[in-house]
Parts: sequence; C-alpha cells; structure tokens
Amino acid sequence: MISQKMVVVDLETTGNSPKRGDRIIQLSAVTIEKGKIVGQYTTFINPEITIPTFIEELTGINDEMVEGAPSFEEIAPTVLEILDGAVFVAHNVDFDLGFLQSELEEAGYNGFYGPKVDTVELAKISYPTAESYKLTELADRFTLSHDRPHQADSDAYVTALLLIHFIEVLSKLPLVTLETLEPLAKYLKSDLELLLRWIVEKNRINIEELPETIEIYRGIALKKKVELLDSGVFTKEVVYPSDDTNKEELLHRAFSNYERRQSQFQMMDEVYDAFSRKKHLIVEAGTGVGKSLGYLIPALYYSKAMNMPVVISTYTVQLQEQLLQKEVKQLQEMTDFPFHVVLLKGRNHYLNLFKFEQSLREEESQFDVVLTKMQILVWLTVTNTGDIDELNLTSGGMLFWNRIKHDGWHLQKEKDPWISRDFYLYARKQSNQADLIITNHSMLLTDLVSDTNLLPSYQQVIIDEGHHLEKAARKHFGKMLDYISVKFTTSQLGNLDHKQLYYKLETLLEKYDVQQDLHSFELDMMIGEFYRELDECLNILASTFLKHAKKRKDVQKIQLRLTDEIMSGRAWQPALIATERVCSHMKKIENAIFERLEHIKKKDIKLEDQEKTLVEEVYSFLKDWSQLMEQFQLVFKKNQDEQVIWMEGDLRSLPTSLIIQAQPISVGESLQERLFSKVESAVITSATLTVQSSFNYLLEEIGLSTDNIKQLQLPSPFQYEKNSTLYITNDLPEIQSVSVDEYVEAIAAHLIAIAQATKGRMLVLFTAYDMLRKTHELMKDSGLLEDYVLMAQGISSGSRTKLTKNFQRFDKAILFGTNSFWEGVDIPGEDLSCLIMVRLPFSPPNEPINQSKCDRLKKEGKNAFSSYSLPEAVIRFKQGVGRLIRRSSDRGIVIVFDQRIISTRYGRAFLKSIPSMPVRKGNLEELLQRIEEWL
Repeated sequence: MISQKMVVVDLETTGNSPKRGDRIIQLSAVTIEKGKIVGQYTTFINPEITIPTFIEELTGINDEMVEGAPSFEEIAPTVLEILDGAVFVAHNVDFDLGFLQSELEEAGYNGFYGPKVDTVELAKISYPTAESYKLTELADRFTLSHDRPHQADSDAYVTALLLIHFIEVLSKLPLVTLETLEPLAKYLKSDLELLLRWIVEKNRINIEELPETIEIYRGIALKKKVELLDSGVFTKEVVYPSDDTNKEELLHRAFSNYERRQSQFQMMDEVYDAFSRKKHLIVEAGTGVGKSLGYLIPALYYSKAMNMPVVISTYTVQLQEQLLQKEVKQLQEMTDFPFHVVLLKGRNHYLNLFKFEQSLREEESQFDVVLTKMQILVWLTVTNTGDIDELNLTSGGMLFWNRIKHDGWHLQKEKDPWISRDFYLYARKQSNQADLIITNHSMLLTDLVSDTNLLPSYQQVIIDEGHHLEKAARKHFGKMLDYISVKFTTSQLGNLDHKQLYYKLETLLEKYDVQQDLHSFELDMMIGEFYRELDECLNILASTFLKHAKKRKDVQKIQLRLTDEIMSGRAWQPALIATERVCSHMKKIENAIFERLEHIKKKDIKLEDQEKTLVEEVYSFLKDWSQLMEQFQLVFKKNQDEQVIWMEGDLRSLPTSLIIQAQPISVGESLQERLFSKVESAVITSATLTVQSSFNYLLEEIGLSTDNIKQLQLPSPFQYEKNSTLYITNDLPEIQSVSVDEYVEAIAAHLIAIAQATKGRMLVLFTAYDMLRKTHELMKDSGLLEDYVLMAQGISSGSRTKLTKNFQRFDKAILFGTNSFWEGVDIPGEDLSCLIMVRLPFSPPNEPINQSKCDRLKKEGKNAFSSYSLPEAVIRFKQGVGRLIRRSSDRGIVIVFDQRIISTRYGRAFLKSIPSMPVRKGNLEELLQRIEEWL
C-alpha cells in the first residue's frame, strides 16, 4: 500500500457542520510517494460567509485573508486531481473527508471513494501510552516543528511527518505482533488493514532478528523482564549527610545552579530524626520548599542504613508519576550507591496475560475491544510493568480491561502457563527487594485490612498529600452501590439466550457431561426472574429517592441523607422488600454457579486453555457478584451513629444516575488502630495542613493527638509580599440578600471587566457547579468577550489536565473550575496572572457527610462550625491561593468576591492561614486601576 500515493489533507472550516452551512476556509494537501514527501498544495478559500471570532482566534485566519481567495468550485478540479488514485489520510479522517465530500457534492462533483487512513487510529496503535492524541501534543512529543497549529498547511505537514513516523514504528514491530494485528484491523474505522498487510508482506521478505530486549512466548511478543540486581552487595557504608555542607554538595550533583533552601534542609533532618527515634512527624511545607526531596533523601538514607524499605504513599497518580519521572532520577544523580524504587499498585491494575492471550482467540468485531487488543499487543513490546495506568484507553477499552485484568488465581496457580511472566508477581518480587516503595493511599489502606500482605513488611511510612488521608480512608472504609456498576456486573452473566458467561459455562458442563443438582433450565428461569426483580428494585429506589429529596430550582444533581427516620418509615418499605428479593435471588444464583465450578474441580477434567480462562473469568465474576450483594445490604443498614448513608442522582437521568453510598463519619480511630499504632514512624506532609498555624484540625480528623507527634511548619520561601496582592471587592451584593440569578448577573459583570483588564489569563474558582454554569453562559452570551476563549469544567470537553493545557495555549483565556480545580492545577508563569474566588469554599451544609459530622460534634457539645466547617474551608482556601504562585518568578493577583472574609470575625482565619501578602479592599473601579498598575 505504501507504494501507492498517499495524500494527507487538513481543512480549516468556519465550524463543525457542513449541513448547517459551515464552509472550508483553508485546505492543504501533502503528497507522499515511496515514504517521502514530494509536494504540498495549500490555498485559502473564500467561504462567502463571515468567519466566527472563535475560529479566527483559533486559526489566526480572518475575513481579509480569504476575501480575494478562490471559491471552492474553482479549486475542486485541482483537489480531485491530487487525490486521484491516492490513499486519503487525515488526523480524524472522518471529519476532513466528510467535509470535503460535502463541498465536492455541493460544487457538482463526485466525492472521493478510495481508501482512507486515520492518523488518530494509527497513533493510538503505534503509541498506546501517549497522554494525548491531539495533533499539537503529538507534534510536541516527537519534537516536530509545528509553528502554526490550526492552520491547514502547518497541520497537514505535521500530520504527514507523523504518518511516516508511525509507519516506521509499526515496521519495526516483531513479525508475530504484526501478524496478529493485521486481521484485527479490519474492524477499525479506517483502512489500516491495507497498511498493515503491506508492512507484514515487506517484513516477511526480509525477516529481521528480534531485538535483545524482546522475547516470543506462546505466540506473543513481549519485553523481557529485567531482574533486579541485589543492591545489598554494595559494601560502602551509607551515611546520612547530617551537616548542611554535605547536603549542599549532594544537591549540587543534580542541580548545577542549586540555591540553598534552609527549610528543605530542616525538613530532611526532621524526617531522618523521626525515623531514627521511631516517632511520628507532621510537616506543612509551603510551595517552593522542595518537599519531595525533603523526604525522599532522608527516606533513602534511612532505608539503606537499616536495610528496611520505606513506604511513600500519595493521593494522586500525578504525584506518583512526578516522583518516579523527576525526583527519583534526581536522587540517582546525587547518590554514589545503587538503590531500587518500585511503584506498587493493587492487583487489578495489572494485565492477566493468560486471559489476554485467550481473548485474542475470540472473534470480536466491536471497535473499542479490537482497538484495545491492538494497543495491548504493541504495548507488550515496551512495558516493564503491565500496569493499566500506562495505557491511554477509550471508555469502551476500559470495560474490556475488566475482563482481562488480574484478580488472582482460582484454579491452581501453577497451571497458569504465563506464571513465569506474570506482571503482578513480578511487581511483588521487585517490591520485596526495594528500598523505597511508592504506592497510593487506597493501596496503603487496603493493605491494612487485607488478610494477605500486599506490601512487604515496613515500619516507616511517608504520607504525602496528607490532607487527603481522611477523605481517602472514608471512601475506602465505605461502600457504594451505583446503577451503572450494578448493570455492568449483572449483565456479564446473562441467561442462555444472551450467550454470556452463564451460556458459556453450561456449554462447557455439557461438553464434559458434568451433572448438576439444579437443572440449567431452572437456573435460566431464575436468572430471568432476577433481571426483572433487579429492574423493579432500581426503579423503586429511584422513585423513593425522588419522593424524599428536596428539589431546588435549577439544581439537577441532588443528595438525600438516609436517616434512621426515613429508613424506618412506611415509604421505605417497598424499597426494602424489593432489595430483599434481589439479594435472595443473587444468593441462590451464586450458590448454583459456585456448585457448578466445584463439580468441574472435583471431576479433575483436563481443560483446554480457553476453557481454563473461562473458568477463571467465572470465578472473578463471582467475586464481583458477592461484592455487589454486600453493597445491596446498604439499603437495610440502620443505626447511623457510626456511619452516614445517602442517595444521590441527577434528576434528568434517573434511575441511571442513582448512587447509594455509606461512609464512616469518623476514621480517626480506625487509622490510629490499623496504621499509626502499627508502624514505628509515620511522616504526614502536604503544603496545606494548618489552620491559623495549628495542626489540631487535621490531627483530630486522622486520629492522632498533639502529644504523640512532632509538628513542623515550613513557610514558602517565595516573596508573596512582593509578588502578589489579595483584593477584596466591596460593591457586590451579599449572596443571601439577592436571588442566585441576580448574584450571577453581578459577578458576571465584574468578571467581564476584570478579564478585559487582565487580558484573560484568569482562573475563576466556584464552590457550586450550577453557579459556574450560569456565569459562564451569561459571559459567553454577553458579546463583550468575543476575542476571549472561555473554558469551563463540565461544559468544555476534557479532563482537568486537558482543560489546563488548553488554557495555557491561548493568550486571552478564562478558565472556570469547581471542586477539583481548587488544588492540583499547576499553571506556572505568565499563563495565569489572576485568580478569582467567587465564594469562600465552605462545603454545602446539606451535604450528608457535613450534616453527619456537624450532628456528631453538636452531640459532643462542640461548636460544629469552628471545629469542622471553618477549618475545612480554610484548608481549601489555602489550596486555591496556592494555584497562583508556583515558581519564585511568578507574579499575580488574588481577588475574593465574598465579603465574609472581612465582614465576619471568622474571616480572619482565612487571611491568617495564607502566606503574608498585601490585602486591599475597594470597588470595581479601584480594583481595575490596581490591576492596571500591578500587571
């Protein structure tokens, strides 16, 4: 196929829909022959309509540039001549080809009907671990010059270079991998099968030797596992650099222009001292202290000196990746002795190779499943870990992963032909030889309650992002029942007509003549009856929720705390009875399936490999089934002194959005008993742990008393006094005194004026999604910000990371965020110069967890506001302020619209908890003047 001409096309258009009258404004076509670029044709096109401002901002193409350009009718013959006999290639080929066909037909020509290749599909298969498949980000990843993103000539040229690169990458894959990929490709959306066939034929003629790092096992190519060399053979004594000169020498090896940070040295000494004296320590290390190395260096030296692993636990995957990719590499540059760091996750993060191998033998035409199989085949040639977090899968791919993930062995472990290459066992083996083990709060907590140890034996633990430990523990010790998971889990069983797991199991039993107490016909009837009962039960739960929940105007997502009063009332009885029936059916079905599996075991049948994976799949399904039964028990739980139960859902999409959750009201005792009393020393750290310089709130939440832990507060070395100002507006109405719509109108007017003064570069933080949505809508429709790009969480597509990256790409950008944007968003430099907090970040008083915690504190005779609501809001406020200054050179202004910060006594708690900076108050006019002077 590569001997055929390939034409890479990119279009810029006035919008996404030719049916709604959108037109092409620029076209570029790059011709590739024999793997080389031989020509490029580019032209502006007069669309005969006005180019929208957003498109002009995105592409840099304006009405003047296309005014004298040819119409599409004039260039159509040239385009068809270029495409004649070619393969049509584009990044997201269906968009470009579909748009072009539309214009060709409109101009009276036949469309293009040759083969097409999508470089997005090609990228997903060639680089299954890429963070993003957007053109600009792929160009960055491969350092391709892409000087004018969103202009057709630059985009088409970069896409052509990527196409050539991806073909080279695929050509270097082992032949056995290519031969497995080729037949799968026929189910993709573009004609990659033709490209793969050409590569396979070419590679069969001149078969290359396998690289040293690759092995072929049972017909699958995978990267050879590297066994850890025992770092214990290093004989030189490892001595902790206790004096500052030695520390400085150490850090100079990794940072040529290292500037001494006394606070970082102090943190290192305190961590080492806590480990040596077997004490607990809590450290708040402000932005810029160098917290990660502040604990990694002493942890490594202590681990080496004592020959004991130190566990480091984080809340987010981002921090784990940062530690591995950045700080651990810096540690390697600093030290002159070998050491091992391992990232250890829960078992179901790892691929089960036996299940995957068998899945390749199943004929599967569903696009997401096929794409995921192809991605995994390529990934196996490069991965050391087999950890799903390395992969960038579609949501359909994630569902397929549930079938092939690792969840232990139910048949004899030794009978798994892949045992010698098993990823989970390899990770466990590595962790047994590691000096530092990085994991997450969830895994750390699972290990505490698990019958078998998941982590190697340890006595020292560092808990980074420590302000999240209580939340992680509540979630972990709690339970959740949600409609989507219920439907997904139960649908895997199916009755005989569905041809799912139950049908496959019965076929297996029939083949080996395994007799059952309960006939398959009876069990089939029972399964059918179960599905009917389940639907009825979920509908009853949803209607009971609707009956009790307080509806608020314009609020779609609501929560209902299930008090003992509600659960004892008559209205709850139908839900109880329906759930009882579901649980009773589930128990009978579980017993019948389990009995069938036991009969297979007893008969000692020599199962074929595919049959073994089926039995494994049924066993792991039963695990999920039994967990689901446990979750259904939530509906019966009363006595809520120790835990809170609530329902939540979106009124627009019940019952599908329905969730029932239970969480302990307090986790302090559990953490004390299961974690802090079991280890010699725990170090808890984060940039935001104190309220008015006191750790009391957090220590109480996690079950530690002030007398059995050393406390250390290290302020940020950044010059907030010089580089930032906090401004409080005094001309906005008090939110309680006006309607939500009036308040939104007032803040939207302020935000528009501020945006014009700061030229965008603005992050606006809300505490409620509905207010965010209304404000965003009003500002967008105002017509006053046509030159600006407005992005909003939950409205603009993409994750928090994706929105942040997009925000950084545009000069005049405004980003609106709620809860998760108050922390973990890192926008250094000039991309962010203004941070606005619409309201002080108190959690809604009607949130079930808040209600329960406040009720409990009141019962104990404490003030719920000052003991819980206020400190929780202060810590979140500190996190919000922390978004602005990420580096010593950053400058910026914080604006707070909520006057409670100065009009109430408790407002001082917020101002006293953040780094010292000038605080000003005034009206909008004065604020705009200040901004102009400041920026």
